[in-house]
Amino acid sequence: MPRTAVFILACLLAACSSPEDGDSPSAPAAASAEAPLRLPSKAMIGTTLATVSGHPIGSREFDPQAVRRAGPAGDLPMEVRMEVIDDLVDEKLLYIEALRRSMDLDPKIQKMMVNTLLKEEVYSSVRTSDITEDELRGYFEEHKDEFVVPEKLQIKRILIKPKGDETPDQAIARANEIRAEVVARSDDFKALAQQHSQGPFARRGGDMGFVTLEGKPGVDPAVVEKAFAIGRGDVSDVFETRDGWNIVQVASRRDKVERSFEQMRGSVLRKVKSEKYRTLYEAYVAGLKAKADIRVDRARLERHKIDAVRQVSPGASPTVDSKGEPMLDKLPGLVEGAAPGGDSSEDEN
Repeated sequence: MPRTAVFILACLLAACSSPEDGDSPSAPAAASAEAPLRLPSKAMIGTTLATVSGHPIGSREFDPQAVRRAGPAGDLPMEVRMEVIDDLVDEKLLYIEALRRSMDLDPKIQKMMVNTLLKEEVYSSVRTSDITEDELRGYFEEHKDEFVVPEKLQIKRILIKPKGDETPDQAIARANEIRAEVVARSDDFKALAQQHSQGPFARRGGDMGFVTLEGKPGVDPAVVEKAFAIGRGDVSDVFETRDGWNIVQVASRRDKVERSFEQMRGSVLRKVKSEKYRTLYEAYVAGLKAKADIRVDRARLERHKIDAVRQVSPGASPTVDSKGEPMLDKLPGLVEGAAPGGDSSEDEN
């Protein structure tokens, strides 16, 4: 079992043993309770070197740790071998205790198991070396728009809303006065926005950052459309949106950039592999579904009240592979912390 997994199990065991706020400490579990004996295959164990309550410790667990301690001669004296076995015994004891507490039924642990299954049964079959140059170039030609960096504008905005008993006409008049001040002092847009804007970007001097024509979440599309209709450095007329009356200025403009296949080869490879992963995942799950008896209590599901429960991560943050392996949490049904097997070597441009 990997060291990280053992550490996670130890932490979870400790968490299960620690009383929550307001609870009384619980008595320790009966020492006589045994973990279920589920023996792995010989292929998973290798040569059995020791047992702990009937659970084997095999060469496939021993060898990786032994290799790390081996000297130049590639061998270990017996006392060091025993140190390795002692460490593995500790790990196996934690594993057995976790099984005794049925922690393999914990959803977080089940997600880790799902990741391992997917790596072995699904994603291990996708290798960079199996993807041809023609396949990559074909994908690039069919999806060129995905590799284009769209035109972007740095948009600054002042939003004016009626204050107190102010009428809409009075608010519009105030907005036009502010616009005249902006035109006269265009270099002071930040200060004027901080002084007058009632929008969410006021503290940043109205700066919404760089925005494409597709828009920005939470920003009325009319604001973006108006910005794209004026030139760099220009100030718009006062115009109305659902939020109020607006004045926008285009502070900077980045032109659309089209990139070549050679420039985007690494990105193309990641996308091709991601599609292959998705296809294999869907086929594998469909096969499992075809054999399963799946029943959903729709009435109970609809009546169920969702509790805001505390989410506890079973381990460290997931590792993001920058060399072509997908972030599995972005694929359907997948969970954090997994990375498929297979060759991860590729050219990155």
